[in-house]
Amino acid sequence: MARAAVVLAVVVFLAAGVQAGSGGGGGGAAWTALDGVCGDLGGYYVTPELCKSALCGGGGGGDTSSSSSPCRAASGPGKVAALAAKLAGANATAARASVKAASRALEQNPSSRQQRARRPRPRRRGGRGCGPCLQLYAGAVPALEWAARSVSAGRYRGAREVLQSAQYVSLGCEGMAGGGGGAAALPRENERFSVMAIVAHAVVASMLGP
Repeated sequence: MARAAVVLAVVVFLAAGVQAGSGGGGGGAAWTALDGVCGDLGGYYVTPELCKSALCGGGGGGDTSSSSSPCRAASGPGKVAALAAKLAGANATAARASVKAASRALEQNPSSRQQRARRPRPRRRGGRGCGPCLQLYAGAVPALEWAARSVSAGRYRGAREVLQSAQYVSLGCEGMAGGGGGAAALPRENERFSVMAIVAHAVVASMLGP
């Protein structure tokens, strides 16, 4: 009888452990604030997968399921929004540095300049190298840093507008570098920032509602 009681106690203990490990949801990671925020962005055309990939991978993709990731450690929607705004600023800073390096490399490569000079000039605006793109990022970075501080303090309205405008920075760079194959010279950080800006705007805008 005593042996049966011990066995029953062990079974109950193990069952409780399984339930706790599954988060009460039938197996898988526990529900987090990240899941709640990313699952509510359909109105901004941002899927949960894109949202989690951006916020957990820092804009470059990555593991979205690790419970130790800062994105899943965020204790509430406000913390998720603060992380999104912070990552937008960090991605803009990285893109600015990469565009600056690409512009410098282009200026220091005589053969590249000669090839560009021989190409027919497109009638539309574009193909002007990385200089104008660098100017866009030079203006965006401090604005996004301000937005990150505002979101961290719970002030979303002005930050939302900054993030909305920031979505057009990478597109502007693509447009100005386009023509004659110039768009290929843009670093991949420009595209990463584009994704992060879209996600960050959606997250911060969701804090204010429709």
